[in-house]
Amino acid sequence: MQMPDVTRPLKIGTRGSPLALAQAFETRTRLMAAHGLPEDACEIVIIKTTGDRVLDRPLKEIGGKGLFTKEIEEALLAGDIDIAVHSMKDMPVAQPDGLTLDCYLPREDVRDAFVSPSAGSLADLPEGAVVGSSSLRRRAQLANRRPDLRIVEFRGNVQTRLKKLEDGVASATFLAMAGLNRLGMTGVARGPISVEEMLPAVAQGAIGIERRLADSRAAELLAAIHDRTTGERLAAERAYLATLDGSCETPIAGLAVHDDDGLWLRGEILRPDGSEVIRGERRCGVRDAAEAGADLARDLLGQAPKGFFDWR
Repeated sequence: MQMPDVTRPLKIGTRGSPLALAQAFETRTRLMAAHGLPEDACEIVIIKTTGDRVLDRPLKEIGGKGLFTKEIEEALLAGDIDIAVHSMKDMPVAQPDGLTLDCYLPREDVRDAFVSPSAGSLADLPEGAVVGSSSLRRRAQLANRRPDLRIVEFRGNVQTRLKKLEDGVASATFLAMAGLNRLGMTGVARGPISVEEMLPAVAQGAIGIERRLADSRAAELLAAIHDRTTGERLAAERAYLATLDGSCETPIAGLAVHDDDGLWLRGEILRPDGSEVIRGERRCGVRDAAEAGADLARDLLGQAPKGFFDWR
């Protein structure tokens, strides 16, 4: 294998937020450990995306979750970077021609975190309290469980959202436990929310590393740090999302976990106002993960009453 060296370091593309950088540094650390590389054999390259620049509008108004990946993938295709590190819950289900996603790091905590300066839990919020979130999934789930609350748009990285709470823009918000753990900020959360109460976003807590399909050097380097267990879980979840044609305009939740017989996949789709939820599950062997994910999605779509998707 041709290893990266200081004259041609492996360029790792990432967004510039503290969390994105933590994920890129984790990737670099794992590559160094797996291959005995010095630190300067890998270079972190920060790329600002449209999703990072435009913070005053919901994602659905400016193009959806691909806005967190478009510029990074363009740099990857152009050869300006060698690999790209992504939060998998931000990734569209299809990659551009010439790119592939076949490396995942071990998955972190999948749960949502409840964050509030005043309330100890979601149940403790008084009637009419303001909750901030930019996630359609979280907004719909919250509206379903606590229709008495007022939900406001709340975009930005972890630090930006915490500042908004401090400024009194909202009484509470939700973050991913995975992100807080990776940032060493677990004390920020009042506590995790069980997946039974709020099923997480598809691929929440997972880091994916994208490469050029024809780049054999990157493929060999990444193969050594790929986590098979995470890959099996995401095969089910992303096939489920792809069949639902999921985007930032669709409130979708899904989670696959390993059990004694293989995988257990749960999913739900919601109306944006939380007025209706359709749920289902599948159990399957790991080799049938993608097929089971697609089958669950078709089942949920079949359960949807007439007019369920009129908001699309």
